[in-house]
Amino acid sequence: MGGASHGPWAAFNLGERVGDDPVAVRANHRQLADLLALPGPPQWLLQVHGADAVAAASDGLIRTGDSTWTRGAGVVCAVQSADCLPVLLCDRAGSVVAAVHGGWRGLAAGVVAQALAALAAPADTLLAWLGPAICAACYEVGDEVRAAFVGCLAADALATCFTPSNRVGHWYCDLPGLARAQLVALGVPRTAIHGGNLCTFEDAARFYSYRRDGITGRQAALIWREG
Repeated sequence: MGGASHGPWAAFNLGERVGDDPVAVRANHRQLADLLALPGPPQWLLQVHGADAVAAASDGLIRTGDSTWTRGAGVVCAVQSADCLPVLLCDRAGSVVAAVHGGWRGLAAGVVAQALAALAAPADTLLAWLGPAICAACYEVGDEVRAAFVGCLAADALATCFTPSNRVGHWYCDLPGLARAQLVALGVPRTAIHGGNLCTFEDAARFYSYRRDGITGRQAALIWREG
C-alpha cells in the first residue's frame, strides 16, 4: 500500500526482478528507507532457494544467498517474499541479527541451520519471528515436496507439517510449521518463536502472493541493530 507501482505490482513492490518498472521500484525503496528511518541501504539478496548465509554489508551491493546476518550496528538485513516464509532472528542480547528466506526448497536444504550457524550464538538465547507466508490451508504441494524432507533434521516433526489433500499424491504444506520444527530441533526454545499466523494468499489487501496472482510484487522483512 502507498507505493509507486501500478498494475499487478501495485503498490509497494520492492522486487527488482519481477517485471515492474525499475523507476517505480527505486521510488519504493527510497520510500521504505524514509518510512523506517533505515540507518543504511538494506542488504538485498539474489535469492536462489538455497541455504547459503551471507554476511550483510551497507555497500548497496546485491549478494547471492537465502539468509543474511550481521553483528554490525546500523547494517540492515532483508529478505523478500510473496508466499515464502521470512524468518527474522536475533539473540536476546541484541548483538547479532539475521533475516532468512524460507521457501520449501531452502528449508529442505538447511537454510535455517546455516543461518543459526552464522549467528554463532547459543540457540537457547535466540528469538525468532515468522513473517507472513502462505498458510497450510492454501498451500497444496506434490509428493516431491514432502519427500524432500525425508531424512532432514527433525524429520518426524516435519512429517506432521504435511496433511493429505483430496488429490492423490498431494499434500497441504505448513511452511511456518516446518521452520518452527527445525528451529526447535536446533535448540531454539519453542516459547521464543513468534508469529507464523499471517497468510499471504488469503490477505490480498496487505500481501503479495505468487500462488494467488502469478505476476505480482514482493514484500520485505527487515531487521537491524540500532546501536
